[in-house]
Amino acid sequence: MKLQKSFYQRENVVQIAKELLGKTLHTLVDGVYTVAKITEVEAYSGRDDKACHANNGVRTKRTEVMYAEGGHAYVYLCYGIHHLFNVVTNVADKADAVLIRAVEPIEGIDIMLERRKKGKLEKGLSSGPGTLSQALGITTKVHYGKWLLGDEIWIEEAPNLNDTEIVVSKRIGVDYAEEDALKPWRFYIKDNKWISRK
Repeated sequence: MKLQKSFYQRENVVQIAKELLGKTLHTLVDGVYTVAKITEVEAYSGRDDKACHANNGVRTKRTEVMYAEGGHAYVYLCYGIHHLFNVVTNVADKADAVLIRAVEPIEGIDIMLERRKKGKLEKGLSSGPGTLSQALGITTKVHYGKWLLGDEIWIEEAPNLNDTEIVVSKRIGVDYAEEDALKPWRFYIKDNKWISRK
């Protein structure tokens, strides 16, 4: 069953990020269906978080969807080549989001391999925010602002993991965020090989 808007529109983005672990991410792109389990995430808050694109009211054409109600896709281009998929959370105008950093392929693996130009199933297929988007066919042009209860991109239920199954660390690549770079807001499934880095 698809996650409902009540899941996304809660105020605690860190809790939502942890609860997204183990859920399944589904895409239907040009009639091609793929599924993967979410294995790694990072939380970002629209308030008092220098690592967040929309920190304390920063509002641009790129970040506009972050101010929508929770349950929308925020996809942006990193370094001009990597499409990064985020889940907007909280109520409108709060600008919280969860970056999906890695996934474990489940269905449509042949398609994922083709999209990634890979010959065999290995960790590098989808163990990073840019590679997972490429594997699942997620792009800024198609998926930016999409409602996650629609039929193009969505997340389905799975039991929440116990704290003992989750590894906590600081986020990756946000050293510019000063003290906020130290926030322990990155979470991944313990002993799962489909993560971006240890």
